[in-house]
Amino acid sequence: MIIVTGGAGFIGSNLVHKLNLDNINDILIVEERNTSTKKFENLKDLKYLDCVDKNVFIKEIKKLSQNYINQIDCIFHLGACSKTTEPDREYIMNTNFEFSKNLLEFSSNNKIPLIYASSASVYGNGTKFKEDSSNESFLNHYAESKLLFDTLYRENESKISSQVVGLRYFNVFGPREHHKEGMSSVVFHFYNQMKNDGEIKLFKGSHGYNDGEQRRDFICVEDTIKVKRWFQKHKNISGIYNVGTGVSRTFNDIANCVLAYFGKGKITYIDFPDNLINQYQAFTEADMTYLKSKGFDEKFTTLEKGVKDYLDWLSKNT
Repeated sequence: MIIVTGGAGFIGSNLVHKLNLDNINDILIVEERNTSTKKFENLKDLKYLDCVDKNVFIKEIKKLSQNYINQIDCIFHLGACSKTTEPDREYIMNTNFEFSKNLLEFSSNNKIPLIYASSASVYGNGTKFKEDSSNESFLNHYAESKLLFDTLYRENESKISSQVVGLRYFNVFGPREHHKEGMSSVVFHFYNQMKNDGEIKLFKGSHGYNDGEQRRDFICVEDTIKVKRWFQKHKNISGIYNVGTGVSRTFNDIANCVLAYFGKGKITYIDFPDNLINQYQAFTEADMTYLKSKGFDEKFTTLEKGVKDYLDWLSKNT
């Protein structure tokens, strides 16, 4: 059995979809059941054993029989509050940090592989994106929660004999993210802006960059699944790894891909929001050296193809 926390969410539901395509349906989904029902639309076409509330799950695992525990092949821990502007630190810490701590204790004590979602937000406003504590900081409570858990794992890594992998996602885009609303990818927002208004809105210049020239490492969700499945097959490899393409692109690049898809439209540059200025990463670019050094050599999708494929999916499914 495979456990997927956040299995109704963006990356989680894409993972379950891929597992189903590989004829793996013995999946337990763990979710925050008292939130918006939008994300549960992602489960309609998926096969799984059950979807249980995260609070019930974390209590019940302490009572599980050894026979049941022995049936768990892997835990993909993808569930979290991903809202970078969330002001409630206590909620963020309980949801992202405390829950993860309990899961790490359970998985390591029972020698169950744990592959969890970290985030590129742990690099703060730095310009070096290599998996090293000297490059790490945080600009919001979300990033703080992710960095705290990475640090906790590092401090205990030598005591853990089973696989633990932290994956620092950069800017992920792709199907099944409609429920994320303001936290959805710019590809999703640009698509809807074109459908509704015929124009794409980008931020004016900021942080030393010209209009729309802020740069991010954009990676399609299918490629993040490749990385997770690779680690699932290489249970002897642990650690914390970046998951990006290794190449930054501008928001103008994304916008132009969307304009080319529609064959019309324009870009309008708007003022940068005051409330984001101090917690905004204007540049990210994953250093992929560490992951590649472990033998991962699969190719990632180009930005142009990834955006087109996603826009095709949106055209058919929205």
